[in-house]
Amino acid sequence: MPLEFDIITLLPEMFDAVTQHGVTGRAKRNNLYHLHTWNPRNYVTNSYRTVDDAPYGGGPGMVMMAEPLDQAITDARMRQTRNGIDQTRVIYLSPQGKRLNHEKVLQISKLDGIILLCGRYEGIDERLIEDQVDEEISIGDYVISGGELAAMVLIDAVIRQLPGALGDVQSASQDSYVDHLLEYPHYTRPCIYKEKPVPEVLLSGNHAKIAHWRLQQSIGRTWLKRPDLLMEKYPGGLPGKEKELLEEFKQLQRLTITDQTTADTIKEREQ
Repeated sequence: MPLEFDIITLLPEMFDAVTQHGVTGRAKRNNLYHLHTWNPRNYVTNSYRTVDDAPYGGGPGMVMMAEPLDQAITDARMRQTRNGIDQTRVIYLSPQGKRLNHEKVLQISKLDGIILLCGRYEGIDERLIEDQVDEEISIGDYVISGGELAAMVLIDAVIRQLPGALGDVQSASQDSYVDHLLEYPHYTRPCIYKEKPVPEVLLSGNHAKIAHWRLQQSIGRTWLKRPDLLMEKYPGGLPGKEKELLEEFKQLQRLTITDQTTADTIKEREQ
């Protein structure tokens, strides 16, 4: 059964970027998911199609009203029911939500139906959140103009996990963050570019050595750039093999450092 997305948004045309292009566009054409948008403006009767009003208590900006959103979510639930989905999850894209990570993406990808609520202005009426929203999700600790971009990030991440969405069946399982490790570096032709050669091990044809090098690079790069991920994966410290691989990485870095920033970062990590 295709995954059902229903999007509550004032800007439905933005989602053409998801449904018509790239991996997500191909997945839609292959019927791996359905996406339907609902514009809250279609649920108001005044001539200006107003969906926002000034906040009680004063303050800057406007707040999205509860009733148009409520009616749009209700219709989205009904559409999913007609498509055979008994239970769906309403997610509000909000800077106050829990941070989106790979584990959360995997959880969402296993659902049959998802309703994404995209806020605008200063936010939405709190009573709507209390009555209709199951979960709030943030894509990062910063503010963007609306929930549409955040929703598209979530949709793209989730669709990549659907069987058949990627050309290579191993691509999703080898992505960065899947195992709390950043990806190893990638190279392609030419073999030498601007006097910089491809690492010799990748030309060796020895698959065991290549796998060893790639794991070493993944662990080392994570230690260098995102040590918090290593702490999540190994809260008690690196086990023996991984510790040896990290030491190999450090030694290689000391021999090949070409910029002061990397040197300073290594020194900082080792303190």
